[in-house]
Amino acid sequence: MGPKTAGGRRPYLCGVMDLRPRQIVAFGGGGFSMEWGNTLLDDFVLELTGASRPRVCFLPTASGDADHYVVRFYRAFPSSACEPSHISLFRRETGVGDPRAHLLAQDLIYVGGGSLVSLLGTWRAHGIDEALREAWEAGVVLCGGSAGALCWFASALSGFHEGPARVLPALGLLPCSCAVHYHEEPGRREDFRAAVAQGLAPGYGAGDSAALHFVGTELAEVVASRRGARAAHVATDAEGNAVEHELPVRYLGARAAGDRAGEAVAA
Repeated sequence: MGPKTAGGRRPYLCGVMDLRPRQIVAFGGGGFSMEWGNTLLDDFVLELTGASRPRVCFLPTASGDADHYVVRFYRAFPSSACEPSHISLFRRETGVGDPRAHLLAQDLIYVGGGSLVSLLGTWRAHGIDEALREAWEAGVVLCGGSAGALCWFASALSGFHEGPARVLPALGLLPCSCAVHYHEEPGRREDFRAAVAQGLAPGYGAGDSAALHFVGTELAEVVASRRGARAAHVATDAEGNAVEHELPVRYLGARAAGDRAGEAVAA
């Protein structure tokens, strides 16, 4: 890894940014939109950037660029801690001059929840899907919750609108499937297991407050913002039956508590 600038960012070398790992963090549910006051997941993705004052861009597309959602983002990611921005695709002005260039200049791209169908259709119409792939390949950390988590996978089980959950093709950065609110949403776990048994690619079910951290296309670990959060991997056995394996989950608050204890001892 190359040297960092004073702002914590790695410099461009011969026009290409010094290589950083491709990282995606998919929240089963959580972050500032669901756990106001609990910053553990948001702090985790900020730390992954390696920047002391990271550039963070919010994409509220799945909510139709809801104003209240954008306001909450800026409250959760103040300019005192990072360089926040957002891109609006449902407004006459996006808020940035060139969305692709802006996304490629970020350290972290944070995708909000809402309608996965609306998100994917709008992104594809504006070319945001390709820009996000470029950003990921360049080492920009990608993250999000609910629809903002499902979008990164090859296929997703989405249940945003009334009626049964359905399988949707997503961006395909991660070659597997995913379901969110896995243990909390009625029927979500059963629907996902049934879909995998019927031919959906094996994948992951992430519950609220749990987040799947991928490095490249491999799951590195599952982290959580509260104790008891759960995640599972679902595949099929030799007979074609869905088999679920509970995944180990690391509670992010343990380190924070340890830090406070260490400070108390030092004092």
